[in-house]
Amino acid sequence: MNGKFLKAAATVALPVIVCLSGSQTAAASGLILARDHTQVVLADYTKTRRPAKSERLFTSKAVEKEIMRIRKLLTVPKLAWMFENCFPNTLDTTVHYRAIDGEDDTFVYTGDIHAMWLRDSGAQVWPYVAFARQDEALRKMLRGVILRQFRCINIDPYANAFNDGPLGSEWEKDLTDMLPELHERKWEIDSLCYPLRLAFHYWKVTGDGSIFNTGEWLQAIRRILQTFREQQRREDPGPYRFQRITAVATDTQPNGGWGNPVKPVGLIASAFRPSDDATILQFLVPSNFFAVSSLKKAAEILTGVNRNEALAAECTALAAEVETALREHAICHHPKYGAVYAYEVDGFGNRLLMDDANVPSLLAMAYLGDVAVDDPVYRNTRRLVWSDDNPYFFSGKAGEGIGGPHIGPDMIWPMSIMMKAFTSNDDREIGDCLRMLLTTDSETGFIHESFHRDDASKFTREWFAWQNTLFGELILKLVGDGKVDLLNSL
Repeated sequence: MNGKFLKAAATVALPVIVCLSGSQTAAASGLILARDHTQVVLADYTKTRRPAKSERLFTSKAVEKEIMRIRKLLTVPKLAWMFENCFPNTLDTTVHYRAIDGEDDTFVYTGDIHAMWLRDSGAQVWPYVAFARQDEALRKMLRGVILRQFRCINIDPYANAFNDGPLGSEWEKDLTDMLPELHERKWEIDSLCYPLRLAFHYWKVTGDGSIFNTGEWLQAIRRILQTFREQQRREDPGPYRFQRITAVATDTQPNGGWGNPVKPVGLIASAFRPSDDATILQFLVPSNFFAVSSLKKAAEILTGVNRNEALAAECTALAAEVETALREHAICHHPKYGAVYAYEVDGFGNRLLMDDANVPSLLAMAYLGDVAVDDPVYRNTRRLVWSDDNPYFFSGKAGEGIGGPHIGPDMIWPMSIMMKAFTSNDDREIGDCLRMLLTTDSETGFIHESFHRDDASKFTREWFAWQNTLFGELILKLVGDGKVDLLNSL
């Protein structure tokens, strides 16, 4: 997301130790090869790219212990190096933890943009939750993220990104109801889903229900319900509209900011995608699936912690309503792939067949748990979106994967490659994905927002914590799945 802030290609100068033809000496030296098969550049992958310990914003003893454990398991030098660089990147560089009025509070940058996206922050800290029971300081930091997200929702449930206080924004002149606490006010369904996903996961892992014993939580879930209902647009378009004075068509909405019309069928309209790009048909299918699973999680919290059966029933009823509408409107027949999920629909029968790399996406629905990996419609859709029949699928000399209009043609997002690996049961496919990730970092040791399909040295965003931490999450999953031999065979 947010590639608009750094669209120019970037390169990073790295110390080169030696250049050779062929692949000799790589394994023996403990250094590994770049992807170029005509000239091999050997660099030192024993030196971490993490900030100095004194400069790290947050350190978790449990996470550091896990990094050491995984490094000892990995025998491919660059893989171990990239894991160590990437997995703690959110903690090292973006987490600002403190106590406010005696309560945990954590503000999380996306990386090079010093604002907190509800989506990004929820995804960035997600893999650390697994270690929260072993580390009290980490638990408090995560608790602070969740409480901060609840507060943000209560400031404005239609906003996607927030400031650390009433600081104003470069987007404060957008034609919408901006507040000084907001960095940006693009309505995206997933902005309200990621906090529910994170809070539920934290509760299940730690058993700490205290995050739900505040007025912020109950107010937040009521505002989420209200917002979702408003954006079903049963009787009118609702209170939200958005326009921006811009030459970028995907940064604004037509029809006075209301967007293209939708027919009220029970689905929830989303003015923008997880990429922060405007939807075309406003019923964004993967985000509606995410809303269903998130509302079900909220209902379980309300029943198990708050004993609020009435509010839980509202969540369950809305989830069922959206789920029914998805069955009726989200599936269409493709002449090549059979029954597939559309990316966007409008209730009038119009469907947009594509996928965008940003999560939630059609490819990522199994990663989020919104559909089963073996769901036949999902499997068909997965084949469609990872093919030339998806207008935003790109393949070239450097690799292949899904991009999106946010950065534009020919730019592949590593996030899509990771989602393919997360949702695969095929070791060969997983291995291909990992090799692409290892050879498209431009020797920086980090995952970027996007890279050019023919030249990975042309990339956007040197510092994008979500993708870095997601790479670490993927390696942890594969280790947990018993695939160490696969990792060490790369």
